[in-house]
Amino acid sequence: MRKGEEMPKVTTVGQTFRCEICGNMVEVKKVGGGELVCCGKPMTLVK
Repeated sequence: MRKGEEMPKVTTVGQTFRCEICGNMVEVKKVGGGELVCCGKPMTLVK
């Protein structure tokens, strides 16, 4: 993540996030807000 860039926020059921370090993927089933972190780094929203 670049300096000044915001972490993608969990906003919608069905969003998919990926960890750029270990490759874990998470699909949102229930929106609770917040940001996803894995391996100490923000997860990337898969478009």
